Amino acid sequence: MALDTAVEESTPAVRDRAGLWNRIPRGLITISIGVLLLFLVSAVFAPSSVTKGPLLGMLPFAAVLAIVSLGQTLVVQQGGIDISIMGAVSLTVVIATHGADGDDSRVAPALFTALVVLVIAGLVNGFLVGRVGLNPIIATLGMNAVLYAIVLGYSGGIPQMNADLLSSMASGLTFGIPNAVFYAVAAVIVVTVAVKRTVPGRRFEAVGANPTAAWAAGLRVKNQQMSAYVWAMVLYWLGGVLLAGILKQPTAYQGDDYLLPSVAAVVLGGTSLLGGRGFPVATALGALFLSQLSNFVLGLGVSFAIRTIVEALALVIGVALYTLNWKGIRARMTDKNPSGSPPGGS
Repeated sequence: MALDTAVEESTPAVRDRAGLWNRIPRGLITISIGVLLLFLVSAVFAPSSVTKGPLLGMLPFAAVLAIVSLGQTLVVQQGGIDISIMGAVSLTVVIATHGADGDDSRVAPALFTALVVLVIAGLVNGFLVGRVGLNPIIATLGMNAVLYAIVLGYSGGIPQMNADLLSSMASGLTFGIPNAVFYAVAAVIVVTVAVKRTVPGRRFEAVGANPTAAWAAGLRVKNQQMSAYVWAMVLYWLGGVLLAGILKQPTAYQGDDYLLPSVAAVVLGGTSLLGGRGFPVATALGALFLSQLSNFVLGLGVSFAIRTIVEALALVIGVALYTLNWKGIRARMTDKNPSGSPPGGS
């Protein structure tokens, strides 16, 4: 019997199924289960949060968070973090609304202007981090200040109504689903294919996983690191465009709400803050999880402060799951030296 079982488990079909299961990222499995459990808990304890109205209100913002989190994922894969996401989203919103000034014919030039500005900002971020070797937090914090200076200089801090074209692009419905969701799905597909199925994408992940080994293999490490910040800005731009269309009269500080949640979505999706492989689909599910989590907490009637604490706890859990080396921590805690002499001592 044992021999028959061993033979059965060694068949190619069984090995193929086991190999397929092992190829599924742990972060994707974990966040998928988390999303399902969250919706079940929401249905039991806050059923109003999973009705049609709240879901239609939540999904567009989940789509925006998913898109900007994809950009943050690319940066985190290279061992960095992009604080300028706040200024980038805010700048896009301001240029999209003030530049168009309610005129549909002026929307395209306004969006193109915002894209050009953000690409330049991404190039500067990438140069400072990849070429100069500046700390990513310092470099992107400085860029965030520059972007906000442009925001305030351009808008004066005064909100502006969006154009009808922007509104229909982002907040309209197709087959009963908010249009922003389709943009998010398309962004996830494009990023996933680019990173996982192309040669430049595999080189990108190799550099993030081990820059020294990648350099030794002849890869252009600095160029890959620079590209992360540029493509991240493109995704921030897309998220900002959708956000400008979702909100009827967005403020000049709309990007402030996306720094902590974007990082939380990245780590909940299984990407380590130390860099390496990224999982775009898992990141998008992390954004959905956080958005529904806010919906759920709001349905319970708690304050905004509690919602912020819950987001911070989600980030802590993600870091604990995917960034900390628990085996190493346990090994250090259980390592005992009976002789009392220091390691390596005589």
